[in-house]
Amino acid sequence: MSKVAKLNVKLLNYTHDAEQTIAAAIRQCYSALGANELSEKISPEKRKALINQIINSGHTSTIEHALFTFAIEGISRVTSHQLVRHRIASYSQQSQRYVDFTKKDSFCFIVPPSIIKAGLEKEFIKDMEQDYERYKYYAEKGVPAEDARYKLPNACETKIVVSMNPRSLHNFFKERLCIRAQWEIRAMAREMLKLAEKKAPILFSNVGPSCETDLICRQGKRSCGKWKAIKGAHLVDPLE
Repeated sequence: MSKVAKLNVKLLNYTHDAEQTIAAAIRQCYSALGANELSEKISPEKRKALINQIINSGHTSTIEHALFTFAIEGISRVTSHQLVRHRIASYSQQSQRYVDFTKKDSFCFIVPPSIIKAGLEKEFIKDMEQDYERYKYYAEKGVPAEDARYKLPNACETKIVVSMNPRSLHNFFKERLCIRAQWEIRAMAREMLKLAEKKAPILFSNVGPSCETDLICRQGKRSCGKWKAIKGAHLVDPLE
């Protein structure tokens, strides 16, 4: 039995009072303060000023002193392959070698919206179920799971735990909130941002695609054209 998976993102853990920690790190760079003085609470106004100054200057090493850990399910192997290209980060992904997908309701997959729009959803689901039946066939014939999985499609659902510091998250959001990013990883990035914003609104107050944050679109001829509606933004061709 198989089923269609739905995206679900949860914030498992995060640095408590991340903005205080980062503001303290920023202060250390520019003062002779010791550990006891750095641990003193910094006013919200001062924190906001320090963090915005650092982010706007581009000297963002100090925002690495925090961590956000997400549990993500309901994404395809297509998207997880895109996700793990982002560094620096830590990943722990569900294994197709050790998880028994022959059990009831264990095989889930993602249906792209374009398939639904084209009226091909039933056909797509049928294809997924056929692939799954062949996977089970090989497994039941004694083929090890690590080899039987070669029959599984890219649409297979996967689950993954991701930890990133804010600097990495800023880069991730810049790349994956862009309209040029694939729909699935873009939807996942939006959910991650919503959760991060709730815990550190100053840190994530100015994140998004580069056309919005840097006023630069780096997509060249592949640009969606959104930059044209943003005052001061311009297009850069990466091939020139």
